[in-house]
This record gives sequence, structure tokens and C-alpha cells, in this order.
Amino acid sequence: MRLATLKDGSVVALTPKASIPLEKIGFNGDMKQIIAGGTETLNEIRKVTASATEGIPLQAEAFTAPLSNPNKIVAIGLNYTGHADESKMEVPKTPLVFAKFPSSITGPTGDIIFSTRLTNKVDYEVELAVIIGKEAKNISREDALNYVFGYTILNDVSARDLQFSESQWVRAKSLDTFCPLGPVIVTADEIKNPQDLELGCEVNGQSLQHDNTKNMVFGVADLISILSHSFKFEPGDIIATGTPSGVGFSREPPIYLKDGDLVRSWIKGIGELLNFVKSTP
Repeated sequence: MRLATLKDGSVVALTPKASIPLEKIGFNGDMKQIIAGGTETLNEIRKVTASATEGIPLQAEAFTAPLSNPNKIVAIGLNYTGHADESKMEVPKTPLVFAKFPSSITGPTGDIIFSTRLTNKVDYEVELAVIIGKEAKNISREDALNYVFGYTILNDVSARDLQFSESQWVRAKSLDTFCPLGPVIVTADEIKNPQDLELGCEVNGQSLQHDNTKNMVFGVADLISILSHSFKFEPGDIIATGTPSGVGFSREPPIYLKDGDLVRSWIKGIGELLNFVKSTP
């Protein structure tokens, strides 16, 4: 696996020996190192990208998750009013927080795989994912967005039968491959307002979720500030900011993912995830 940047529809690969500037900053090919390196590292990478004379043709199926080893994935439940309504639950007065294990991450074209002996009610949830760029503790709302490295797409795949049979959601949300992520990280300077992004999810071409991040109960800045007063964020940590209405379990009849389905999760300005579903008996 190699990290890369996008330039004019092509991929410019980054390696430890890709250029003199990257060697100067000690780049070792790790995304978390880029994130922790902040503006200086990003500027050096931009110089390398700008000077590249040719790139590799863009092929979506070649992408893996842009970040595979975050220290934590902090997820938020019921963060759109419509989703709270369809779940027949009150809109939270404070963020409803749970966790997904990083081991659940798969790539933007990776398969969503589950055993039907474990679950038969697997659901989709498109979400804006926030990548934290530097250590953050007790941050004010006004300063919160300065701690964001970038944004990507996350599908908070959920085993509803497990989720609703247990008081904690972690197992139902953390099965292997239950966190498609990607296809890229768009740096924060390219998304001026994270509260004005269209997002949606389709299954087999049928549009099931379509909303805008302006309808979040708690916006990105609110979440970073509130959560940072409970625990310290570290570079590379991910916040999954919640899903809009239209999830499968709330529909009549319910729509659950089955073997052979194709799930397309998208956010305008970031890209899309294309994940096939594979179930095993």
C-alpha cells in the first residue's frame, strides 16, 4: 500500500524516497505521520505534487482506506433530527457517544462481510467522518475546526439484531468490515464549511438516504469541543458524525443488506464508497 495525492485526475504516489523535500521531513509512508506533521508536512507534499510531471491513471478499485490505524473512532448516534424521529427516540440534549473498533475499517471498495449465523439484520449508515489533526483537549467551539486535518466518508454498518439485543452498541457496530472508509481524505482547507455538505446512500441504485450536514443536531465544531472536554483527541482520531434518516430498520418493510447488494455512500465534494455485500452461512 502506498499513499498518494490526486492531481488533475491522476494519482501521484508518495514514498519515503519520492523526493528530496519528503526526505528532509523524514516521511516514512504513514498517513498518521502526515496528519501529525500538520501544515509543514502538507506544504512539502503539495510541492512534490505540483512538481510531478506525470501520475498514475485514477482507478477507484485500487484505493484502500486512507487511514487504517486510528487510535480511536468516536461515533455519534441520533445526530440528525429525522433519524431520531424514525428511530422513535428523543433528539439528544448532549451527543450520544459510542465507539467503533478500528479493526472494523475496510476500504472504499472493500466488501462488507458477515455471517448469517451471527446477524441477519445488517444496516447501512452514511456519515461524514472528521479526521483530527492535532492533540485536542478542552477545546472551545470557536477554535475547534482548527484541529481538523480533513474529512472523508464513513459507512457505520450496523448489525441491528445485535444492537437492539444489547445495552451497548460497540459489538454490533464493530464487526470486521463494518466501517468502510474513504475514498480519500480531503484536507480541511478545501472544505470551508463542513455544515453544508450533501450526503446520501444507495443500495442497488435505490436512493435510501439523502440529506445535508447542515441538519446535524450537533455540528462538527460542537462535537470536537464537547468531546474534548471528556477525553483527549490525538492526530488521526476519527469522529463519525452520525447518519441522516432513511436507514433500513426504520422502513416498512425494513430493508437489510443481503448477499450481492451494492452499497453506494457518497458526500458531495469528497467522493463515494462502493461496497459489495457478502454473507456467509
